[in-house]
Order: sequence, then C-alpha cells, then structure tokens
Amino acid sequence: MQLFYRILTGFIAVLPVFILAACGAGQTPKAPPPQVSAVTVHTATVPVSYEYPGRVAGYKETEVRARVGGILLKRNFDEGARVAQDQLLFEIDPAIYEAAYADRQAQLAQARANYAQAVLDADRAQALWQKRFQSTAYRDQMAAKRDADAATVQQAEAQLRQAKLNLEYTKVTAPIGGMTSREHVSEGSLIATDASSNLLTTITQTDPVYINFSYTGDDARAIRRLMDDMRRHGEDPGALKVQIRFGDGHDYARAGTVDFTSPRIDLATGALGVRAIVANPDDILVPGQFVRLIVQGLKVNNALTMPEQALMQDNSGQYVYVVSAQGEVEKRPVRIDRQLASRNWLLAPGQTAAAAQEDSYVEPGQEATKAPQVYIGLRDGERVITEGQFSVGNALVALPQGAKLKVTVTALDGKPVAPPAAGQGR
Repeated sequence: MQLFYRILTGFIAVLPVFILAACGAGQTPKAPPPQVSAVTVHTATVPVSYEYPGRVAGYKETEVRARVGGILLKRNFDEGARVAQDQLLFEIDPAIYEAAYADRQAQLAQARANYAQAVLDADRAQALWQKRFQSTAYRDQMAAKRDADAATVQQAEAQLRQAKLNLEYTKVTAPIGGMTSREHVSEGSLIATDASSNLLTTITQTDPVYINFSYTGDDARAIRRLMDDMRRHGEDPGALKVQIRFGDGHDYARAGTVDFTSPRIDLATGALGVRAIVANPDDILVPGQFVRLIVQGLKVNNALTMPEQALMQDNSGQYVYVVSAQGEVEKRPVRIDRQLASRNWLLAPGQTAAAAQEDSYVEPGQEATKAPQVYIGLRDGERVITEGQFSVGNALVALPQGAKLKVTVTALDGKPVAPPAAGQGR
C-alpha cells in the first residue's frame, strides 16, 4: 500500500512537467475565439412615423340661441340626437309677433295710400302751375309731400320685413347638422334676447372631426427637415397622413390628414399646435375623446438601420461591435436618431469629430482647436454583432495592448455560416 502511494505522488509531481512540455516553454493554451451572430447594415429609404396623444374635437360647434323673447312652447327633438340642417328645434309663442306683423302690414297699406294721393296732388299742382293757376311754392310743397310719403312707404316696408323676421324667429331651426346637447331652457320658460338667457342648446358637427395635438420643438424641426429632404429628391410630401389608435390598441379604420400647423410655438407649453381632420360617418370618434395619433408619410433617404439587440452602452456612450471580413472586432461609437415601429434603430448620419465641430460656436477672437479625426457611425455594408457581445467584451478586456480580437461568425443576416475549411483562416 505504501508503495502505491509513493507511485501516485510521483505521478502527480511529474504531471505539470508533461503539461509544460506539451505547451512549450513560456506558452499558455489559447482560448477559442468567441462565437457571435452578425447582421449587415445597408443604406435604404426608411419610412418614419411620429406618435402623439391627441384629443377629438367637433368640426363645428354652434350655439343655438333665441333671437326673440317669449315663452318657449315646444322642443321638437330628442336631446343628444342627430339633427339635420334647418330642422325645426324650438317653437316660441308667436302671438305677439303675429299681431306686430299684422300691424306693420296695415301701416304699410296706409303709407302706400297716402303716397298714391300725394302723387295725384303733386301731378295736379304741376298742371295748374303750368297754366299759371297755382304758385310755384304750392307746386313745390306738393312735390315735397309726395317725396316724403314715398320715404314713409319705404320705412313701412322695412318695418314689415323686421316684423316678418321676428315672427320667423319664433321657429328656431338648426344652423348646422350634428349632435345636439341637452336643452338649456325647458319648455314653458320665459326667455329673453340677452346672452345670459337665450342659449337653447348646442349642436356639434361630428363628421368629419378634428383631432388636436402638438409637436415638440425638436420634432417640428425634424419633420420639417425630412419634408425638405423629400422635396430635394423630387418627392412631394403633401399633407401628412395620420393613423388614429384607441387606448385598447385598436386602430381606427379611416386615416386622417394634417390640415393645420401653428406658425409659432406656444409660450405656455413650448409645443407647436397641430390639427388633423378625419371622416367620422359612424360617430365612432366622440368630441373630447383622447386617442393616439401616428403621423405617417415621412421617410429618410440613404438611411442606415440596425437591430435593437446590436446596440450597447457604457460610460462612454452608445456603441456597437463591428466585425470585419477577416473576423476582427472593432468597438464603434454610434448615434441613434430614433427607434422605428419595427424596433430597429435608425442611425444618425456618420461624421467625424472635426466635422461635428464645424457647427459649434466659437467666441470672437478665439481659435477653434482641431479635434481628432474619429469616425462616428457605420458605413454601408458593415457587419454589426447582434449576439455574443458579452463574450466579446470579456475577451477585449483580457486582450493585450494593441492586439486585435478575432471572432467566429456562426450566423450572418439570420443564416448559419459554415466553419472555415481545415487549415484556412477566416
């Protein structure tokens, strides 16, 4: 038994020597290159959209007010129902207005009779004056009376028209078609013509409807820049389309269009007021309702996008791992413009640090210092790692200064990559 232990101890003591001999003097075994997946980024025309909260408002909202006072006799519609334009809504007691209309008719008849007599008297005085049987003063007096009676007729006709209007105003009709509110004055009430008591109901036109929302200042500039870029490429963006989305995630069946953008930013909110219009024949959209609006119809030319999982971030900022055709990895800083509906990232255009400094402000009398030419962003056709970044990061930390890390790409653009043949590098 003791002999067995001595043999075992000797074997253990000699084992490191064999390992060192196998590895060679001063060498350690190399770790295999990390295995990663990657995708190739390409420039393309990318549609972009912007999403905002909005609130539905009626296309028109009209207050129905009484133009004449009196007792409200009858309401001829159901509260909250849809009414047509010129439909009879309310009836005010017409008795006093019918009497006033009859009185004005009589006054007009009397004025016309007086005018007819004045015409005869003026003609007779003119004839007698020509025969030198009447004086010039009498002729002029009769002519003046004729003209005064003609003015009285005109006055009576105007008063009759006013009386007729007042009588017609006892029938209150709908100025527009739409949905009615509750009545503000009940039947049997005495109403006046002042603004505090003549409001009868309100009609809201709900087909189409407006949806009010706001752009942020940054979004307004970005949207304007995208529209200008489309025009430079010979495209007319026209009126921007909007898709309406309800709180439960369902989309409204009809698309709207942006029909108004405020020319200035609201000082209270710091936002730019915008309005969209959309058809609403089935009254699905209700004034006052909150919805989400997706502004569509914009696109970015020569844009680069990459998958969401490719983006990394540390204390220095956002970056990606770029792998070359030889399998060498580079940590590349990037700038994100926005996230698309597909969850992919839209990258800001690449530039050098020196180019970025050209737009910075420099105090008069001071010279701008030149920044190092550091590339920011990606180029068309480059490959970014989407899986295996953790292994790549650990390997880069352990890598000697100045050395380059090589990786094995097992999947590219969603397709498996065959391993290199024996004796061939990547």
